[in-house]
Amino acid sequence: MTIMSDEQFAKYVMGLEKPDEPFKPTATYDPDGDCIEFLAAPVSFYGERIDDLVTVYYDNETDEIVGSLIKGVTGFCRRMLEKYPGFKIEIQDGPVKLEHIFRAALWASAPQPLKTLTYNKLIVMAEESEVRAELAGVE
Repeated sequence: MTIMSDEQFAKYVMGLEKPDEPFKPTATYDPDGDCIEFLAAPVSFYGERIDDLVTVYYDNETDEIVGSLIKGVTGFCRRMLEKYPGFKIEIQDGPVKLEHIFRAALWASAPQPLKTLTYNKLIVMAEESEVRAELAGVE
C-alpha cells in the first residue's frame, strides 16, 4: 500500500483530468441499476421524473434539458418486445441508439402535451449527439 501526501494525491487527481479533450455526450448503461444515464452537456443539473421510466436532467442555470436517467431498461424493453415484436430490430445486444428507447416510451404512453414535448426534445438531443448505450442480454 502506497501512502501519498495531500500534494501528491492532488497532483494524481489533476493528472486524471483531460482538459484538452472536449466534452462528448455519453450514454452509460449500469447493469446493477438496470439504468442508462445520458449526459449531453457538462453542466450541473437537477432531475425531474416524468414517468416510471425517465427522469429528465435540467441545467441548473438555464432549465434546458441536458440529459436523462432511464430506469428499468431491461423490463421496459421486454414489455415492448412482447407487445411490438418488430421492436427487436431497434433494440438488440450491442450499442442501442437512445432515440429508439425514447420514441418507444413515447408511443407506449398516453398522450400528454408536456410529456410529449419533453420526450421529443430528448429524441432530438439523442439523435444529434449520436449516443448509444451497450445493452447486453436484452431479449
